[in-house]
Amino acid sequence: MVRHPFPLSDHCTGQLFHNTPLPPDWAQAPRPPQWPDDANPEVTIVPGRKRGLRPLPFLRWMLSTLSEQPERIVDPPAPGDVHVPLALGQISVTFIGHDTFLLRLPQPDGHVMTVLTDPIFSERCSPVSFFGPKRFRAPALKLMDLPPIDLILVSHCHYDHLDLPSLRALGRRDNPLVITPIGNGDLIRKAGLKRIVEQDWWESLRFGAIEVTCTPARHFAQRSLFDGGCRLWGGFLLRTRGKPSCSMYFAGDSAHGPHWHDIREQLGAPDVALLPIGAYAPRSALRKVHVDPVEAVAAFRALGARHGVAMHFDTFPLSQEPMGEAQRCLAETLAWAGLAPESFAPLVFGETRVFEV
Repeated sequence: MVRHPFPLSDHCTGQLFHNTPLPPDWAQAPRPPQWPDDANPEVTIVPGRKRGLRPLPFLRWMLSTLSEQPERIVDPPAPGDVHVPLALGQISVTFIGHDTFLLRLPQPDGHVMTVLTDPIFSERCSPVSFFGPKRFRAPALKLMDLPPIDLILVSHCHYDHLDLPSLRALGRRDNPLVITPIGNGDLIRKAGLKRIVEQDWWESLRFGAIEVTCTPARHFAQRSLFDGGCRLWGGFLLRTRGKPSCSMYFAGDSAHGPHWHDIREQLGAPDVALLPIGAYAPRSALRKVHVDPVEAVAAFRALGARHGVAMHFDTFPLSQEPMGEAQRCLAETLAWAGLAPESFAPLVFGETRVFEV
């Protein structure tokens, strides 16, 4: 009998993880005429089920992207309040940058749970400190300015989401629990963290008065040329217990797909959804791993979320769309779809917003 390191499933061979096949009747998101999809579906940096990145297309894409490094943005962040008082049924969201948010969820016992998503405070998202994508916007908050962190969510192993120096500093300071998809625990342990829970898709864990469920995503995982598919990727849905209950969805990275609808069907529509909108160009290279703003709006509607918050834009040079284009495309798509502009919008870097649920 063959022993497999991971559970056999529709997204795992027992040794390697892969995206589930799209259904035959799957259709891409309808698009505003000013934002056509010009992707060539035969061109991609991401392969099929059993290998990692295609090295030559990936290197060409990365070098062309790094050659267009934007100038450093020095605008001051919004004066967010990371200690704003909260009542049950409220959630505060502070945008630190990229996919890093500070979430605060009040508990029935009076404690306010603090959650940090995909924390990265490093200057580069890279295996080395002297080369690789360098941030052109500083984190809106310094790590030392954060309140004590109870829980960290790490969606997958890419360097702009799993940043070992940031995790190491948070572990030394706060000793938080880390929840991450299967296979990422070995990396996180390198940062010295001990309290780690690895989840498969649809697995749930109760932490305090919060239930955390790992959710599917359409992406890939790789940190070197030799570990493609060895770790799972995903998002998370957090739901507070008690009344009134509230829910928060953090998508991580994902391409468009039927999983948004599946999440709503199995877990209910979230009150607040944190969804990526950037790092999508060229579509031929990135369509299979990142939504663009048009697809992000389709995801928002499929989830049935009451509020949407945009992320994954204008922080690191990871793609070739111009600065500000993702936000403009998002606003125009919402108008074209007949949705209110405030229903799904980016926060200002550093802004804290309280959502009533």
